[in-house]
Amino acid sequence: MNTSLQTSIECVLFDLDGTLIDTAPDFVVAVNQLVSEQDTDPVSAEAIHQTVSDGARALTKLAFGIDETHADFASLNQRLLDIYETTIQFTRASLYPGLPALLDKLELQQIPWGIVTNKPERYTRPLLDKLGLLHRAGAVICPDHVSERKPHPEAILLACKQLQRETEKTVYVGDHIRDMQAAKNADVIAIAAAYGYLAIDSEVEAWQADFILQESQQLEPLLNTLKFR
Repeated sequence: MNTSLQTSIECVLFDLDGTLIDTAPDFVVAVNQLVSEQDTDPVSAEAIHQTVSDGARALTKLAFGIDETHADFASLNQRLLDIYETTIQFTRASLYPGLPALLDKLELQQIPWGIVTNKPERYTRPLLDKLGLLHRAGAVICPDHVSERKPHPEAILLACKQLQRETEKTVYVGDHIRDMQAAKNADVIAIAAAYGYLAIDSEVEAWQADFILQESQQLEPLLNTLKFR
């Protein structure tokens, strides 16, 4: 059986949380440690899954029902980040199903892959290091490296530049509407990860993605259908 990729794609870029890596288990631990410290009710794993892609501030709002105007918001948000940073050292995160084999095949065929995330470098690099991915990724672009976050195209364009690949044969996979907007703005192929951390009211079909994945295992077959003359 031929196990190589049969694709014309020359570069694969991923969002991190909810797309390449299932990081929600670490956030479930961190959020519930924080609410325990504050003698507040636990937060369900399902609710955390639906909120992770919107970042720590959204998780703080979820956990305590407050917004940025609350006197305790900043300190609670920072405490959540501190707990999460510690959690990374004992991470329960993992690559989504099908993606370990896909990364192996991309590397075997010298098709570069990278990460474009709104997650700060302070948390991204230690996590990737723990999972043995830091030195495998050809590019790791965090907000620290650009002046504009997604949905601005700057981060995706920087990744393409670092990997020396043109946008027209590059795909970007993400689980949030801003990922698809960033992909469109960068003129790369936009692939929505509907298996990721979608809010309960998300309408993936409205994101204007070029393709939608219901399962992470669908990415490799999809790449094999993308052929160019």
